[in-house]
Amino acid sequence: ERERGDEKGKKQRSGVASMPKNKGKGGKNRRRGKNEGEEKRELIFKEDGQEYAQVIRMLGNGRLDAQCIDGVKRLCHIRGKMRKKVWVSTGDIILVGLRDFQDEKADVILKYNADEARSLKAYGELPDNIRVNETETFNEEENENDAFFDFEDIENVIEEI
Repeated sequence: ERERGDEKGKKQRSGVASMPKNKGKGGKNRRRGKNEGEEKRELIFKEDGQEYAQVIRMLGNGRLDAQCIDGVKRLCHIRGKMRKKVWVSTGDIILVGLRDFQDEKADVILKYNADEARSLKAYGELPDNIRVNETETFNEEENENDAFFDFEDIENVIEEI
């Protein structure tokens, strides 16, 4: 009736070390769900107080820089309903809600997938200079040699020093 103990006197359970039991219905992927509702949805056009934009860069904390179709570059905030469900990335076409009191800020209402963006372009809602291809973004303000360099250039600079 005494429990077995090792030489330091600690109690030891007989059998294998126990792991916590899974009591849930699945892990992170189940909570994420399936994006079956996104395949065939009705194309949503902009209303007054809204504008189409293309994501220039992601800033983190649910914010991004976007170039709106009206020519203004705005700081956009991803709304809470979209934050962890709809993944927005650079080059995406989005619908933003403009703010009456702050023209340089806007709120992301909707992200268009590639097919919807092509449809918007076909309907004439988006201008022709916008690239709908997911990877390409339009470079209005960026220089050609902005942040690109070859490792040979670095070696040449190091040799000069």
